[in-house]
Amino acid sequence: MPVDPIQLSKFLSFVLRHKPGEIGLTLSSEGWANIDELIAKANAAGTKFGRSDLLDVVANSDKKRFSISPDGLNVRAAQGHSVTVELGLASQEPPSLLYHGTATRFVEAILSEGLKPQGRQQVHLSFDEATALRVGQRHGKPHIFKVDAGGMHGKGFKFYRADNGVWLTDHVPPEFLA
Repeated sequence: MPVDPIQLSKFLSFVLRHKPGEIGLTLSSEGWANIDELIAKANAAGTKFGRSDLLDVVANSDKKRFSISPDGLNVRAAQGHSVTVELGLASQEPPSLLYHGTATRFVEAILSEGLKPQGRQQVHLSFDEATALRVGQRHGKPHIFKVDAGGMHGKGFKFYRADNGVWLTDHVPPEFLA
C-alpha cells in the first residue's frame, strides 16, 4: 500500500520532535535518530514505511522539517522539539526584522509577557510575513507580530537559524514586538 507523505510527515514530527519513546526510539543528544532503527521501530509499532518513503518526505516537505545527517545514516527534526535536544546551531546575527504568526486570541497575553517557547525549546520566528501568516492561520484568526530582532541582538539576545530557515531564540520580551 502506498505511503501517504502527509501522514508520514506528521508521524515523523510527532516521533522526532515530541515522543520518540512512543515507538521505543531514543534520540541522540543532538536529536538524531538512526534511520534504520526508526523504520524498524515504526514498522513494529504499526506505521509502515521504508527508507525511500522517508527520504521522499524529507526532500519534498514544503516546510523542510527534517534533516538527514551528512553520512546519510540519521534523521532529525530541524526544529520544534518539546524533548530536550541540542541542535548544535551556532549563534548568528539575525535580520533586523523577523515575524511571528499566532492567533488573535493570544495577542493580549503576548503583549503582556512577550513570546515564550510554550511547550517547545525555543520561540520560532519567520524570515517573511507570508510564512508567519501561514503559521498564524493554523491556530485561528491570524495575527502577525513584527519582531525587532536587530534590537534584541544588539542587547545580547542570541538567535539561531535552523536547517529549514526558521529563526530560533529563547524569549522575545514585549518591548521588541510591534
